[in-house]
Amino acid sequence: MRTREWTVRSWSAKVNQMVQHQATLDRTFSALSDPTRRAILERLGRGPATIGELAEPFGMSLTGLGKHVRVLEGANLVVTQKVGRTRRCRLGPGRLEDATLWIEEHRSRWERRLDRLEGYIDERRRGG
Repeated sequence: MRTREWTVRSWSAKVNQMVQHQATLDRTFSALSDPTRRAILERLGRGPATIGELAEPFGMSLTGLGKHVRVLEGANLVVTQKVGRTRRCRLGPGRLEDATLWIEEHRSRWERRLDRLEGYIDERRRGG
């Protein structure tokens, strides 16, 4: 009985971990889906900046840019800190390794499928 109970708990913990991992990937891909947010990350890659400094090149309001920054914060890609009357932004602790791994796994799968398709087409062309 204890072994079965342990197995169920272990399985439940694993499923919970997978769901949390998927949620993290979803937040990361959602944050990266917008060109403005990608540009913000590129800019912060050169160093910290205020919301006003980030908004200027886009001709965007502080409120509008703040919404983008909050999405990036939700994915742990950006961290903000209130400094006086301004909000300073810098790259956060969120890493893109999980997203990169997911992309590489799927790229590999599609490359194998396309290689098989290419082989099939070549074989058909040769009359096989």
